[in-house]
Amino acid sequence: MQEATSSHRSDAVVIIPMYNECENAAAIIDAVLALPVPFDILVIDDNSPDGTADIVKEKIRQHPGRVSIIERKGKLGLGTAYIEGFRHSLARDYEFICEMDADFSHNPDDLVRLRQAAFDRNADVVIGSRYVTGVNVVNWPMGRVLMSFYASKYVRLITRMPIHDTTAGFVCYRRRVLETFELDKIKFKGYAFQIEMKFTAYKYGFKVIEIPIIFVNRVLGTSKMNSGIFGEAVFGVIRLKWNSFFKKYKRS
Repeated sequence: MQEATSSHRSDAVVIIPMYNECENAAAIIDAVLALPVPFDILVIDDNSPDGTADIVKEKIRQHPGRVSIIERKGKLGLGTAYIEGFRHSLARDYEFICEMDADFSHNPDDLVRLRQAAFDRNADVVIGSRYVTGVNVVNWPMGRVLMSFYASKYVRLITRMPIHDTTAGFVCYRRRVLETFELDKIKFKGYAFQIEMKFTAYKYGFKVIEIPIIFVNRVLGTSKMNSGIFGEAVFGVIRLKWNSFFKKYKRS
């Protein structure tokens, strides 16, 4: 784990998992650091062979205290990347812990809106939602739009969560949410991880809200989505709901 130190303190951090994102790494970091509200950045790199980590380390040198990286030995799954990032961030007293993609499908400017919505609406979890006001997705093939949209409908039907975009990966958590979760018991590794996190927050009674965003398909680099990830989400949701009948969700 490499990070720099400085007297700077932000109350918000954004965790950005990266694998082979050399085309986007520098630009996404610069865009976040340029926001009018300061967000620190934690990159989780899964041993990208394209030199992504070296690009991030150069940004660490340029911006002491604002950028950190955790380097892992290989592709260990999106869920484990975020769990590691959550633990690291909770140890550093951030109030707002966000997650977003590295490929500009999530607009960095919307990080400010997510954090502000947590303040304005006293929310514990704020989701940047593609589907809360229709379908706000740009440049995705129609098949993938339909798959994603109806996957969220399916999850909502099974879990009864009042959330339109259950697979969203653009989320802001207040620290008390992540402190309440037993992070080592979050089971899913792929995109079902996003569903499990929202379902767990919902079951604990945290206030979860959605704000509309426009999701734009990546221009540079390669998508990490595959049918195995989708299958985990479809079948995992039933298991998630079933297991919830045997678990007590009590806040300490």
